[in-house]
Amino acid sequence: MVLGLAISTAVLGGEPNPPAAPSRGALARLEGDWDGSLDTGAVKLRIVLHVHSHDGAAQATVDSPDQNANGLPASVTLAGDHVSLSAQGAPGAFEGDLSPDGATLAGHWSAAPLTFVRRAPGAAAPMLNRPQTPVKPYPYREDLVEYDNALAHVRLAGTLTIPQGSGPFPAVVLIAGSGPHTRDESVFGHAVFLVLADHLTRHGIAVLRYDKRGLGGSSGDPATATSRDFAADVEVGLAYLRTRPEIDPRRIGLIGHSEGGLIAPMVAEDDPSLAFLVLMAGSAVPGDQIIMAQSRAIGAAAGAPEAVQDANAAIQRKFLDAVMAARDKAEAEVAARAVLKAAGLPEPAIETQARAASSDWYRFFLGYDPAPALRRLRRPILVLIGAKDLQVPPALNLPAFRAALAADPDAEIRELPGLNHLFQSAGTGAPSEYGDIEETLSPSALEVITKWIRGRTGRADVER
Repeated sequence: MVLGLAISTAVLGGEPNPPAAPSRGALARLEGDWDGSLDTGAVKLRIVLHVHSHDGAAQATVDSPDQNANGLPASVTLAGDHVSLSAQGAPGAFEGDLSPDGATLAGHWSAAPLTFVRRAPGAAAPMLNRPQTPVKPYPYREDLVEYDNALAHVRLAGTLTIPQGSGPFPAVVLIAGSGPHTRDESVFGHAVFLVLADHLTRHGIAVLRYDKRGLGGSSGDPATATSRDFAADVEVGLAYLRTRPEIDPRRIGLIGHSEGGLIAPMVAEDDPSLAFLVLMAGSAVPGDQIIMAQSRAIGAAAGAPEAVQDANAAIQRKFLDAVMAARDKAEAEVAARAVLKAAGLPEPAIETQARAASSDWYRFFLGYDPAPALRRLRRPILVLIGAKDLQVPPALNLPAFRAALAADPDAEIRELPGLNHLFQSAGTGAPSEYGDIEETLSPSALEVITKWIRGRTGRADVER
């Protein structure tokens, strides 16, 4: 789920041409690999800078592993000891200084502090311990698949995992949260959907997961897509599943995480043949309410004084109201800039925030109310929210889910103790913890989801 004003990060975008490569001599002092951590105040993101020579010219690229963005062409200049860096498709820029010993680059990306440390020559990238990530060979079949959203002229690529044994099997389509996700929903070094798909398939449930538009093996432009467009991609995935002889078309459901939990009911209200829904950290109130609530929750977890939170909330409300009142993208960007400039934000942060807030996706998210779609559903639905979720706070969303699903006798709504937005066992639940936690998905959450689906699809309680 999208984070609010407190975050200014580098994300995939789309510039038409890569930056020109400077001469090798100009950047000889920077050659090598540099590992950094971008501290936005709400999350910490790994950023890796690569500077290497090729055919007499220096080539620079930037990776943001926690955002699943790698190999972004970059422009780097070195003037004395001062370094300027920007990356294709990443808003904002880095300004910093090379230390006298050449070991560090310390500065800021936009308004967020960032220090790069030079990696020892020949050393491998730092590895994160992710013990739940499955290792091949898997005890099930894995098919690479492709299918078309013909109306949108998009070809989607994904992975279908099929249990051992005789089918046809129940199946789910996994719907990722907001942001540039490939089929594994990789965030902060965690392959969330790979772990979830592996667990479900080992327990007799086939799983389709796919790369979002413009990412991995999928075509299309994510910059112009809204949640409605992503819902259409889910619909064609369901249509594809129904053509597979290994899949029982009467036992297909959706599992949506974060924004995916908002999209799943959109799809379900137009598809009465869907057997069930699992909404993981989905929202039941309009997006502007989510942004306001999560900003306060994250601020409180960070220890911000109440007066500071109140001041931030007032700016946030003006910002959101200005964007929501705008008639189009251009007007929204102008309005957002005016509010942020009046609030005293630095120009790089204003540029990043205004551009993101004026996007088609963000403006749709702010105004969309998921409650009407939820109220129309009559089928098995499992709603799960972690008690320590600060991005989709349970105190706001659980009552809204209960009200919206009150007429559905097959709806089950559960708050899972101790879990955060990613369904990890957490300390405070703050996004800044996501990458530090080794657990990808709580075993208790995996068990709840698996047992619930098996109970509604008639699968035996046997791991395969």
